[in-house]
Amino acid sequence: MNKVLPLVALLIALGLIIFLYLRLTRTEEALKQANQRFTDCEQVNFQLQNQLTQATRGAAVPDSLKVR
Repeated sequence: MNKVLPLVALLIALGLIIFLYLRLTRTEEALKQANQRFTDCEQVNFQLQNQLTQATRGAAVPDSLKVR
């Protein structure tokens, strides 16, 4: 019984280490995906702002002043 207790404690510690490692790995993957989505959203936002700016400038300039 004297040797069983440290062995059980080591097994619990090993299980906890494995659990935390797997959780950290999943969290890092989720962070990578979130960063990628954020980057994609920034790019789309930038493109939409450019389109809006072009549309606004196009609507504000009278036809007689537009360069063709």
